Amino acid sequence: MYVVLLGPPGGGKGTQAKGLAEALGLRAISSGDLFREHLKNQTELGKLARSYLDQGALVPDDVTIKMVTGRLSMPDCSKGAILDGFPRTPAQAEALGTWLAGRGAAIRAVVNLRVPEEALIRRLSGRRTCRAAGHIYHVEFHPPAQPDVCDLDGSDLYQRDDDRPETVARRIVVYHEQTAPLVEFYRRQGLLIEVDGGQSAEAVTQAMKERLERTVGS
Repeated sequence: MYVVLLGPPGGGKGTQAKGLAEALGLRAISSGDLFREHLKNQTELGKLARSYLDQGALVPDDVTIKMVTGRLSMPDCSKGAILDGFPRTPAQAEALGTWLAGRGAAIRAVVNLRVPEEALIRRLSGRRTCRAAGHIYHVEFHPPAQPDVCDLDGSDLYQRDDDRPETVARRIVVYHEQTAPLVEFYRRQGLLIEVDGGQSAEAVTQAMKERLERTVGS
């Protein structure tokens, strides 16, 4: 079972991908994690991606697709995977579909997490990051024991520029602009499942699992 998970920044997509993968006995594959791994390990694809990033250019689809399909070719993905962060465009979706078809597989469902904008801004603008090691806190949902101090290493916590309310609002607008064509692409194929992502993390995971079981079987 190959499932694509879509969701806005702050929508809990990464958490839900892992929760759903565990519930279904699959592997969660994050394109962001893959990029960081390739860049850190300086693989051939990582070096190629770096050459574009250093020029301030977007990494071409074919490089991203090779990273993802290479990961999906590994034995632990033989039963399927939950894809988080890929595809991002209809062109990437078509390439992924072609690659899977060549292996007798296909995307079975696409889950779109819908979260009200005010909830997204609240989630992201309250986030604080540990300056030393990047540990994540939230002023409301996961506060440190001592304000503005990391529980783990005692370094100060700060708000990243892209977590400021005005920046978050713009990120959400850009996400919807870029993702709308992909949502419609999968809707036309009858693969789209809409889930309320504003519930608790456990409730969202359960809702996704139930919808998938009704739609494509357990």
